[in-house]
Amino acid sequence: MSPLTSLLILLTVLVTAFVSGIFGMAGGLILMALLAAVLPVATAMVVHGAVQMVSNGYRAFLLRRHIRWDIFLRYAAGAAAALAVLFALSWRPGERTIYAFLAATAALAWVPKTIAPLDIERRWQAEVCGFLLLALHTLGGVSGPLMDLFFVKSALGRQTVVASKAVMQVLAHAVKIAFWSIPVIAAAGSAAFPPWWFFAAALPLSILGTTLGTKVLERMTDVNFRQWSLWLITAMGIYYGVRALGWV
Repeated sequence: MSPLTSLLILLTVLVTAFVSGIFGMAGGLILMALLAAVLPVATAMVVHGAVQMVSNGYRAFLLRRHIRWDIFLRYAAGAAAALAVLFALSWRPGERTIYAFLAATAALAWVPKTIAPLDIERRWQAEVCGFLLLALHTLGGVSGPLMDLFFVKSALGRQTVVASKAVMQVLAHAVKIAFWSIPVIAAAGSAAFPPWWFFAAALPLSILGTTLGTKVLERMTDVNFRQWSLWLITAMGIYYGVRALGWV
């Protein structure tokens, strides 16, 4: 990885951590777009997972008072079932398939809530969310809009939404790293990953961006939070759809 590419990724890490600090998602979609363009698919997944796991973990720490641990435990039960299926199948999609997954994920933000009356607090829905989200996240790299469908109809405030989603995403990113690092290490060993100094620089930038974004979140209203989330995800979905079709 060239110094220019490393610098570009590090700047994107800062910006996307800031975005995720505000919305609890969308930043991962943006970061994945860059990584998939400059790195092999498996390496991009691992790098994305490492950076986003720190970003989400720190965001969960900052908002720890708002985390709904009961929802997380139910989510984790569903995720465990998905994990067993994924490792049993051992299928890993190619680049254009991943772009299609990501475009479809972003499109979920526009699903009418009357068609998908989901609520993460209702019985069995956190478990279903864990199964579906972990599968999509591991294969496609990002799953924020799918997770948002389960939260948008709930009565939870924006801090609780962002905090609970953050701790869920920590688990999802950890699984993604394990799933995609196996073929990378088997094919090229640790040389396939960026050097240690890249991660040493990326992690504090992720924490800084998350901190700044969380401060903005505190000043937003719940209405503005949901509106801006929708339009940002839509823009990324259009980009991923174009990439999936091979137009760019």
